[in-house]
Amino acid sequence: MAQILDAIPNNENDSILCCYVNATSQIQVARITNIENWYFERVVFPGQRLMFETLPEALLEIHSGMMASAILSDTIPCKRLCISISEEKIEEKKEDEDSSLYNKRKEDESEKLEVVLT
Repeated sequence: MAQILDAIPNNENDSILCCYVNATSQIQVARITNIENWYFERVVFPGQRLMFETLPEALLEIHSGMMASAILSDTIPCKRLCISISEEKIEEKKEDEDSSLYNKRKEDESEKLEVVLT
């Protein structure tokens, strides 16, 4: 997904597609400020869905309030808003989950063995 005015720095292969929905009755401003050499800011109207491409480590700040007095109301890790990742990343995630399940089973077995031995 191309962004016309503010291309993501770094390698776009690392990017994720995200979606944020303004479920309030107020106009909000969505910002990402923690990515070096990149600034993202969009106005999000009530009920509007904002789709954007960013890096996995990005944090989406949601500012809401009246006319000239917007306050930071939420900060959301963009990984939680991710709606699409590449097939390679899906495989990596699956492998990570499989290995963590394996390690958890090993820990459980070790605990059972300790209980039997004592």
